[in-house]
Amino acid sequence: MKADQPTLPKILVLASGSGTNFQALMDASRERGFPGQIIALGCNQPKAFALERAAQANVETFVVNHKEFGSREEFDAALTAHILRHNPDLIVLAGFMRILTPDFARAFRGKLINIHPSLLPKYTGLNTHQRALDAGDRTHGVSIHFITEELDGGPVIAQAEVAVAPEDSSETLADKVQQKEHLLYPIVVRWFCEGRIQLGRDQVLFDGHVMESPMRLPDN
Repeated sequence: MKADQPTLPKILVLASGSGTNFQALMDASRERGFPGQIIALGCNQPKAFALERAAQANVETFVVNHKEFGSREEFDAALTAHILRHNPDLIVLAGFMRILTPDFARAFRGKLINIHPSLLPKYTGLNTHQRALDAGDRTHGVSIHFITEELDGGPVIAQAEVAVAPEDSSETLADKVQQKEHLLYPIVVRWFCEGRIQLGRDQVLFDGHVMESPMRLPDN
């Protein structure tokens, strides 16, 4: 790299499953002018298909199998060691199905973002699509937020809504939400790499100003 070429922010992705959001981020990062570079993918599941996606993209991978550790603290310590080796500017959780310890969240504060399949603060945790159906919600969606010590409780950066149809099942609703995830996550990652979003004390800062409410990608 030439000396006059700026180094792009380094992105490390954590995933547990098929890696569709990782793929969406990878595709976006290959577009001309994207302001960041994905340097590694970490998984807690040795057979996650996300690892295959990363291999096809020539992205370095590592596995920290949570089943090999006796506590969350031990797992997080091993995960932290891998992350520090890569020294990323941003850590993106893309379907990473582990509850991280408060110490981990504090260690990487302001560098951790997560995607959650609901319109937070509604439906933290699991089974969000069925819970939205059971509640009779007319809208559902996805949220991207900074990670703090509180599970799914960090400040929300952006959201996208989907309409809930009478005939929807949890599976069809999940498909609708996932389509929005693949659109919204690359946008938020771009904002971070451009320096437009930051984690303030308890709020998201966008272009240096406190966001009064999350950015919205409308349903259409």
